[in-house]
Amino acid sequence: MHAIRQHEFGPAENLRHEEVPDPEPGPDQVRVSVSAAGVHLLDTSIRRGEAGGPVPLPRLPATPGREVAGVVTALGPGVDGHWLGKRVVAHLGQAGGGYAELAVVGVGSLHELPDHVSDDAAVAMIGTGRTAVGVLRIAEPAKDDVVLVTAAAGGLGSLFVQAVKAAGARVVGAASTAKLDLVRGLGADQVVDYTRPGWGEEVGEVSLVLDGVGGDAGRAALELLGVGGRIVLFGWSAGAPTRIETPDLYRRGLTASVALGPRLLKGTSLRELEERSLALLAEHRLTPLTTTFPLRDAARAHTALETRATTGKVVLNP
Repeated sequence: MHAIRQHEFGPAENLRHEEVPDPEPGPDQVRVSVSAAGVHLLDTSIRRGEAGGPVPLPRLPATPGREVAGVVTALGPGVDGHWLGKRVVAHLGQAGGGYAELAVVGVGSLHELPDHVSDDAAVAMIGTGRTAVGVLRIAEPAKDDVVLVTAAAGGLGSLFVQAVKAAGARVVGAASTAKLDLVRGLGADQVVDYTRPGWGEEVGEVSLVLDGVGGDAGRAALELLGVGGRIVLFGWSAGAPTRIETPDLYRRGLTASVALGPRLLKGTSLRELEERSLALLAEHRLTPLTTTFPLRDAARAHTALETRATTGKVVLNP
């Protein structure tokens, strides 16, 4: 089979399309013929060799990727025969190995896919979708909210716009100029280019901020919160977390929540979040956006993601 291999940490060009032996499933594992593999922003940090995140750096050489969809083509010892030939999606956790034509998956991680759900969409929802569901559980957008979504054209942001609109709230989608029409098409009541100086003046007061960008954009979003407003933080794609100090909270009675790690899983589990996310997809209540690349172009996909040249979830197709 062919897979993306990384022999040293560094730039995207270190991701190489190589021929490697087919993996064999072990006990309680299956082998999946991969038709879609998800690319996560965290993958780019791991590729650069940046430690300190939720996933430890792998031993090299390694095949990146933790989200796959495809067809089960081989069973390991102890696996029920009904899985053979099934279309499935799975999150590989810390195991990696998703950027490949074939991947080995623990049977406990599998979700069977209905015929009307595409592999690309399923891959978008198994990881990014489950995070979105978890963040929304914490944020609890309500009908009387005005919600600002940063990076509204991204994998998470595009799902937030749809979900918040469905909750009856007013949605303000912040994105770059080239992506504003797309965000408007997702249902945003107002769109704004947050790469322009003074963009907050166009928005006015909001009651809830969903922020995964951080940096200056996150700080500007925080300043738009009215009395009693709340901000939910789930990352910092800009390179630094949103700066929040205690006086910021006291001055307007704000609430700041972090929707990552233990807080994301309080009262639930990753499996439950995955099931909920995939159900919303199957019921046509959430539709993920995707930007696709051939597997061999994984390096180009990483570069596009890092430079914000993509919309929605980035997916590799072997």
